[in-house]
Amino acid sequence: MWELIKAGGWLMLPILLASTLALAISLERAWTLRTSRVAPPDLLARVWQWIKSNQLDAAKLKQLREDSPLGEILAAGLLNSKHGREIMKESIEEAASHVIHNLERYLSLLGTIAVISPLLGLLGTVVGIIEAFMAVTTSGINDPAMLAGGISKALITTAGGIVVAIPAIVVHRYFTRHVASITVEMEQQAIKLVDIVHGDREVDFQQRPAKGAAQGKPRETTA
Repeated sequence: MWELIKAGGWLMLPILLASTLALAISLERAWTLRTSRVAPPDLLARVWQWIKSNQLDAAKLKQLREDSPLGEILAAGLLNSKHGREIMKESIEEAASHVIHNLERYLSLLGTIAVISPLLGLLGTVVGIIEAFMAVTTSGINDPAMLAGGISKALITTAGGIVVAIPAIVVHRYFTRHVASITVEMEQQAIKLVDIVHGDREVDFQQRPAKGAAQGKPRETTA
């Protein structure tokens, strides 16, 4: 493997750097964009219990804001809930814009790596072929194997660029779709909170049964 990298020439260095950066971004986003961290499934139920039991104070709002991105959105809405439905919705939208921006962090860079990696490989191949033909022009074509060997080495960078680009494209598309799905889920939770706070919806969040017991689901009734 190392011999192939050396044979590819100096343009293999930015390709290797791109592959390392793509791997680092993929691992970081995989950890950061976990659904259990971004939008905990029981978060709205906990907030509703705080509201019903009059436990929603500044400390709870701070805890809610810091625990998860969804919590940050809900906290922004609750903080402005006393100013009416429209102000509460505007606060949620502003917080959601900031949260979504953070969720999409580094994804554009990952997409850029997927695009430029094969171009770097192609550039390395072109440079290598030019060098091979310049050597032939200088020393003649007494040894065709030399020309073939030079061209084969030049193609290594193209292969390297494609190897980096393919997984980068797949991971970029996966995370883009994942962020879109989480955004829809957070939007639904936020709308539900607005309806609950302003009396348009009543929700009875039943406690989850113990493991092995029958699974209960929250009941929703629209007023």
